[in-house]
Amino acid sequence: MDLSPWRSSRDFRLLWSAGAVTLFGSFLTMVALPLQIKAITGSSLAVGAVGAVELVPLVVCGLWGGALADALDRRALVLWTEIAQGLCTLVLVVDAALPHPVLWPLYVVAALSSAAGALQRPSIDALTPKLVPHEQLTAAASLNSLRWNVGAIVGPVLAGLIATTAGVGVAFDVDLATFAVSALLIARMRPIPAAPGAERASVGSIVEGLRYARSRPDLLGTYAVDLAAMLFAMPVAIFPFLADRLHASWALGLMYGSFAVGSLLVSLTSAWASRIRRHGRMVVVAALGWGVAITGAGLSANVWAVLGCLVVAGAADMISGLFRATLWNGTIPEELRGRLAGVELLSYSVGPQLASVRAGWSAAAFGVRTSVWAGGLACVAGVAALACAFPALWRYDVRTDPHALALAARRPAESATPADDRDLAAEPGVAPA
Repeated sequence: MDLSPWRSSRDFRLLWSAGAVTLFGSFLTMVALPLQIKAITGSSLAVGAVGAVELVPLVVCGLWGGALADALDRRALVLWTEIAQGLCTLVLVVDAALPHPVLWPLYVVAALSSAAGALQRPSIDALTPKLVPHEQLTAAASLNSLRWNVGAIVGPVLAGLIATTAGVGVAFDVDLATFAVSALLIARMRPIPAAPGAERASVGSIVEGLRYARSRPDLLGTYAVDLAAMLFAMPVAIFPFLADRLHASWALGLMYGSFAVGSLLVSLTSAWASRIRRHGRMVVVAALGWGVAITGAGLSANVWAVLGCLVVAGAADMISGLFRATLWNGTIPEELRGRLAGVELLSYSVGPQLASVRAGWSAAAFGVRTSVWAGGLACVAGVAALACAFPALWRYDVRTDPHALALAARRPAESATPADDRDLAAEPGVAPA
């Protein structure tokens, strides 16, 4: 892997480490929460409804969080929303400790946590171009994906063990502790204030960001492709029921972690990605691969074949995400970066939330395995249609794209990274990596 962003930027290391810690705990809750709802209700519709209650806060707060990221100190915004998510987890801890856990607080926490995460994520995404040089953006995206993948492997597997042996309450306890650690790491970062003369967060500033996105068919293509892939072919919400149908409840944690195994394999060999120039084409091809792999998972009756298909799907999703992030970070002006990060958040988050509802409904109506393979086929058809509808995405080439060339000229490599390690060396008792 290309580790240059880790070596060159102290703040990138702190942000990366905080994300690694909190992701581990969040994946514990990602597994424990649907298990808790399933234990209380026994209904796939009830589990899928989590996506519905998370959707509105995600849409509203995602766009508003993007505007705030351009108008406020991004590091402070990340810190306070991290604390807010920790408080949400505290409610889960208290509810799980009751003799008879109550259902409705789980949905309330899901909605509030979705709101806090949506406010936070645009600032996190917009921080990376401020912390690393322009030529290290692909490497930084790969390192961020590596962090996510390791957490997605370790977290769900441990969650499956913890929730079935010690109880879901213990998983929530660990998640709460991780939020405390990550908040301390973020607090050590330098402030990242808004640019001088930055526009105040308002409906008008959000509209300005949306207008910019609308003017870029290549960006719209990345949003549409990812939305279609997730909406039609993200079966995570019904994994507990798929494990039951395969008579392999022991494999639930492995199902949750399989996507990340494939993603991790790509991350660990991702040096090749920096040599790719047609990023849009890779986004489309990888999304098609995701749909094919999910189709295979739905058609397979053997649990190991299902896990193998999920690994392949995770690898395809990683490739798509890596090149989407590179295209976004390499072409969007800094003064719009936060607001466009809010739009990006919707593109890759609304799909999974709606997918939870779609998967839960179709599993109840047509069967669990049918819900999976039919979604995969719909993904392939949808992505192919979108590739035709957005030819600018297929033609995108970083060597000739005017937006990429203009942004590279504005952010020369020699001035893109502050002297983080020189400053770090001046701190008592701390040595540069």
